[in-house]
Amino acid sequence: MSQTTHSDTFKLGSHNVKRLGYGAMQLAGPGIFGQPKDRAAALAVLRTAVESGVNHIDTSDFYGPHITNQIIREALHPYRDDLIIVTKVGAKRGVDGSWLPAQTPLELTQAVHDNLRNLGLDVLDVVNWRSMAMNGPEEGPLEEQLTALAELQQQGLIRHIGLSNVTPRQIEAGRKITEIVCVQNMYNLVHRADDALVEQLAHEGTAYVPFFPLGGFTPLQSGVLSDVATQLGATPMQVALAWLLQRSSNLLLIPGTSSVEHLRQNLAAAELQLPSEAVAKLDAIVTQ
Repeated sequence: MSQTTHSDTFKLGSHNVKRLGYGAMQLAGPGIFGQPKDRAAALAVLRTAVESGVNHIDTSDFYGPHITNQIIREALHPYRDDLIIVTKVGAKRGVDGSWLPAQTPLELTQAVHDNLRNLGLDVLDVVNWRSMAMNGPEEGPLEEQLTALAELQQQGLIRHIGLSNVTPRQIEAGRKITEIVCVQNMYNLVHRADDALVEQLAHEGTAYVPFFPLGGFTPLQSGVLSDVATQLGATPMQVALAWLLQRSSNLLLIPGTSSVEHLRQNLAAAELQLPSEAVAKLDAIVTQ
């Protein structure tokens, strides 16, 4: 397993980005719905992230909805030239905060325009089409959806297209329609179903962006993880992020938080080098 450092970058679309970025999902209110409890704190997290060197922010206009992107715009617009904002489309929110599919060409087109408007952009760097399969990736057609996004790309509204919550077969099908610059699936220390896909995409030079890198709405819990963290003088979440950074050079991380303190802890994980014996212990968690 290769060793990486904070200076490591990987190509995402047209730009090299630092491999430890920021996911903006938690900036909206509870349940990723409505206004945040503390808007000033949300603005501070974004500004601190960029001031700390983060140049890859992941978002979506269905966070809030609309609110997270509006906070990003308020905090960071006009954007630094090296900042890549990645968004996703394929869902919408019900008035009760429910998650609903929004997969028709018209809905996807509207979503792209909503992202452009709320972020204050003329073109989106990367748009991920997200499958709304609720129990993880499952086979299904994507030609209609990707063709709609490819048309918006040809119009100059999107620079690059990625996929989220998808299978290897869907990635192959998507590449017949447009270049796929990244894949965003669930992956972390204990959720390793995509091990082979990570390796394949690394070989092909394609970015893999694990969502829920720290375990999802319930943080990772492991006695082995806690023991390794104690031995290294780090937090379990820092070790989990460092493991991902050392797992493969094409992994781009987007841990989210609404706290400046937690943000700084996450970013410090880029400097944490895991010794080989610690990596071996962590690798073995999924087989225990």
